Amino acid sequence: MFNRNPRRTALLLAPIAAITLTACGDADSDASSPATTPPIAADVVTCGGAGIDESARIRYRTETLIDAPLNTIWNLQTDVERWPTWQKPVTSIKRLDEGALRDGSQFQWTTPAPATATTPEITLTITSSVHHLQPDSCIRWSGPAVGDGLRIDNGIHVWTFTQTDDGVLVRTEENWTGTQVEADVPTSTALLGAGLEAWLKDLKAAAEAKA
Repeated sequence: MFNRNPRRTALLLAPIAAITLTACGDADSDASSPATTPPIAADVVTCGGAGIDESARIRYRTETLIDAPLNTIWNLQTDVERWPTWQKPVTSIKRLDEGALRDGSQFQWTTPAPATATTPEITLTITSSVHHLQPDSCIRWSGPAVGDGLRIDNGIHVWTFTQTDDGVLVRTEENWTGTQVEADVPTSTALLGAGLEAWLKDLKAAAEAKA
C-alpha cells in the first residue's frame, strides 16, 4: 500500500526532481527554481490534435530555442534507446517493440530517486506508450511511473519541434495524475518543472554539440 499521508508524501516527492514521467533531467537541478505554474503563456502544446490532460492539477509547459539542425534534435529525442548517452538520470531503457519509433510504440526506462531522511534510495520504472508521432514535428506519449513506495498513476507528455529563422523552437508540456503526487500540488509541479527544464537543457547541449 502506498503512503498517502500528505506530509510523508511531500518527503517522498523530494527525490523525483530528476524525472518527468515521461520526463527526466539533471538530478542536480534546483527543484525550487521553476514556478509552480507553467511559465509559458502561449497556446497549448499538441500533437495530432491532442495535448495533455487540461483537467490535471499538476502540469507544466516550457520551451527553448536550439541552434542545431532539426533532424539532429529529432533523432536525439526519438532514438530512445540512446537517451542514457546524453541524459545522466536515465539509467536504463529498452524498447518493448521493434523498428522505428511510431504510433503504438512502447518503451520502459528507469531513473533513480535518491534517499531522503525518511526513505531509502529507490528506482522508478516508467512505461511510456506513444500515442502520436509526426516525423520532425511532434510526439505525444503517456504512462505510469512506479517505485517502492512511490507512484505516479499517469503522465501525458507532448513535444513539438518548429523550424524558425533563429533555430528550432522546442516546446514541451506534461501533466501528472495520482493520489500521492496530488497530495502536494505545488511541490509536485515544481519538481515536474525542474525535470522538464533540465531535459530541455540536456537536449539543447547534446544537439548543439553535434552541430
